[in-house]
Amino acid sequence: MKNVDIKGIIVPIITPMKEDESINTDVLKEQVDRMIDAGIHAIFCFGTNGEGYILNGKEKELVLSTVVKQVNGRVPVYAGSGCISTKETIEQSKMAEACGADVLSIITPSFAAASQDEIRRHYETVAKEVPDMPIVLYNIPARTGNKIDPATVEKLAQVDNIVGAKDSSGDFKTILGYIDAGKTKKNGTFSVLSGNDQLILWTLKAGGTGGISGCANAYPHNMAMIYDEYVKGNWDEAKKYQDAIAPFRKNFAGCNPNTVVKTAVRLMGYDVGLCRAPFNMIPEDKIEKLKKNLEENKANGMW
Repeated sequence: MKNVDIKGIIVPIITPMKEDESINTDVLKEQVDRMIDAGIHAIFCFGTNGEGYILNGKEKELVLSTVVKQVNGRVPVYAGSGCISTKETIEQSKMAEACGADVLSIITPSFAAASQDEIRRHYETVAKEVPDMPIVLYNIPARTGNKIDPATVEKLAQVDNIVGAKDSSGDFKTILGYIDAGKTKKNGTFSVLSGNDQLILWTLKAGGTGGISGCANAYPHNMAMIYDEYVKGNWDEAKKYQDAIAPFRKNFAGCNPNTVVKTAVRLMGYDVGLCRAPFNMIPEDKIEKLKKNLEENKANGMW
């Protein structure tokens, strides 16, 4: 199995698109360099902010191969390979492995209700098919309709190549439950990541190892510094960076968060395009509030 430390601030990098909604690989390369130059610790392809839910298999392969080549080993590359069926998840996981991804992030099956036994069997089956790939479980029940209980995480943590979990439920009790569950892993270590940007510092304090931060697409340096200052023992500095993102997150109210993030990056002057339809509309009054917030953040030195 690949030896990768699951830690730090991992950006679910946005997928730049042209006006016809095709992938803009040139701008994607620029964003990769922008993220790494700002101090981001790993790059995650086709997560929620990367619109993985709306990309087809060929597009995912294009995005991942482009990112892996551009990163060129500077930081680990994560790939979101989770699909509704176990069969397609295995196919996408093998594609990601062939493209050179370092870690798989596998979201729960969605739409149809799944029992905890079905979820456990799903992950165990996939893990067996890609034994050399570290796997991070991805819990985001508000989007998928299915959650991974801490008791299920405890069982899955015993699989050698299931090495961590990301929780985007927004429920800190779930993160704490995952951290406790991970302590039972008998072979290797189990890392827990916050998928909620506002809980990253608290996750680190509780024993987690970082976060997958959508807001890092807009403010990569600010988000990376939460982790960097924390591991240096600078709590006050880390908290300053953690608190700084709260006003930006207020723009998410009433909108699709990753649409807001991509719009913000575009308004900052990067040619990333719109989110793929139909998930690309923000009311004009929201746009104006977003612009004002971006100006304030720039004046405050955020980047």
